[in-house]
Amino acid sequence: MLDLALSTLTSPPVLFFALGLFAALLRSDLALPEAVSKGLSLYLVLAIGFKGGVEMAAGASWAAAGVVLAGIALSAVLPLISFTALRATTRMGQVDAAAVAAHYGSISIVTFIAARDALSGLNVDASGHMVAVAAAMEAPAILTGLILAGRVASQSALQPAALSAATTSTPRSNRALAQECLTNGSIMLLLGSFVIGWVTGERGMASVEPFVSDIFRGLLCLFLLDMGLTAGRGLIGSWRQLRSSLLVHGPIMPAVGASIALPIGLGLGLSAGDLALLMTLCASASYIAVPAALRMALPQAQLTIPLTLSLGVTFPFNLLLGIPIYIAIARAVTG
Repeated sequence: MLDLALSTLTSPPVLFFALGLFAALLRSDLALPEAVSKGLSLYLVLAIGFKGGVEMAAGASWAAAGVVLAGIALSAVLPLISFTALRATTRMGQVDAAAVAAHYGSISIVTFIAARDALSGLNVDASGHMVAVAAAMEAPAILTGLILAGRVASQSALQPAALSAATTSTPRSNRALAQECLTNGSIMLLLGSFVIGWVTGERGMASVEPFVSDIFRGLLCLFLLDMGLTAGRGLIGSWRQLRSSLLVHGPIMPAVGASIALPIGLGLGLSAGDLALLMTLCASASYIAVPAALRMALPQAQLTIPLTLSLGVTFPFNLLLGIPIYIAIARAVTG
């Protein structure tokens, strides 16, 4: 396991993330233009989605449906665990605890991409349909978080109801929230490129391989440098809000999520690569899709807390320690 951890930790993408984090903590003026950062994120999502679709076309299986359903269930359940732990160990109110919990039920697509890259570097195969699992795990956690916050009537799965004068929502706002979840840019691009890769298969890959494959790792390094800068500056700006009882939630929830995913993945008969990815997805925390949705649905929540926790604590933990551990465990238990 030590050799595996060292191999992952000394890979260029991880080291560039560490460089960005270090530069931010030293208050360096190193920065990437916002347009470049946005372009890099779009490229990475497109590339991973397209390659996943090509892999799916080469070996489509009904087993994929079972993994997708398991991912949806895990995304809906994990916020309950996070919420219960936060209410028991911190003084967070119901709404703020629910907002944090929603982040920990959803997923970080960048963490997923980093895990795929680590598996590729170790020559461990992973199925293309895991891209679909990642996309399916974004929205269920948001719904669970809203229910926990008292934003949606739990007794009605179809008609959200107003629960108080302070949190009354109109049908229009609920439709807007649903549209926000379903039309999130990163999810649409991920699913769209996945479908395109699935439809075009190897023929499509042959025509765009230099773009989606040859330069992928170099651009991932540049993107993770920017992520390190963002995480470091977020910690500098918001660390006073993260008390010790809340800080420990950042590394504990990934361990809990990965531990729950492990027996489920084994029960589904996943390969080492797929199991490592499922564990990674359940261990990650959203900092893109969930904040965008909750900003509209829960304007009273202090969203800087979950955003700093997920990006400044959980993301570095997974990138530097979590992913090597998940891969090592997955390889050990699958033989």
